[in-house]
Amino acid sequence: MNHTPASLPQKVLALDTSTDRLSLALGPAGGVPLAVYSGPGGAQASAELLPRLLGLLGELGWTLAGLDAIAFGQGPGSFTGLRTACSVVQGLAVAARPGGVPVLPIPTLLAVAQAALPQAAQAPTPERPLVAVLDARMDELYVAEAAVVQGALRLTAPAALCAPDQLSTRVGWPAQDHGPAPVLLAGNALGTYGTRLPAAWQAVPQIEAWPTAIALLVLAATAWQQGGDVAAADAQPLYVRDKVAQTTEERARLKAAAAPHTAAHSAP
Repeated sequence: MNHTPASLPQKVLALDTSTDRLSLALGPAGGVPLAVYSGPGGAQASAELLPRLLGLLGELGWTLAGLDAIAFGQGPGSFTGLRTACSVVQGLAVAARPGGVPVLPIPTLLAVAQAALPQAAQAPTPERPLVAVLDARMDELYVAEAAVVQGALRLTAPAALCAPDQLSTRVGWPAQDHGPAPVLLAGNALGTYGTRLPAAWQAVPQIEAWPTAIALLVLAATAWQQGGDVAAADAQPLYVRDKVAQTTEERARLKAAAAPHTAAHSAP
């Protein structure tokens, strides 16, 4: 269902647990948050999420039944964090009232781009995008490009995985030198992998940014107008990576393959 600007939800709960931070916000879609919480996530998110969420609702005198929508960072990100967010959102949406509360799944990399957007020297376009990255662990990055299209910030391609030293834009920059450099590189992995990025990326303006609930609250307006709300049962995480652990056989094979290299370096 498509919505008109006049019908933008005024009581929105936004939450993100896709990284090692827990981020919550309450407010109108596209507007200024009225209550915010940010704290440690990761293993603590499952224990902290509900108490903090209920505390924020209490501050404003809001109830779960009175919410107009729930927005959450659907991924990519931490598998455990994404499952936590999705299961909590589904439970809250269903239990809040008969018929449930509409749910707005929003890509975490779009939230990273939104959080960084005010610090971009110019509005990102499809030709000169804002590139958002998140630490995917396992020596990889989650990456996506975002641009302002018809007045709204959007991802211009699906999220993908890449090694830090292979980071490039959709058109192949910098390896193929198609077009100008991105307007900004934003994310939470620059301190970890920044020195391993291709040399051309070092000249691109960089900013540390995270997928915050405040950014989700802003993005909730466009998502709502575009009919992006779903029933609780249809709210699903976006993993991108299908596998997060190696089997015993795979670990043994990798160890055996590395043994000659290790032996060669340890030989006198």
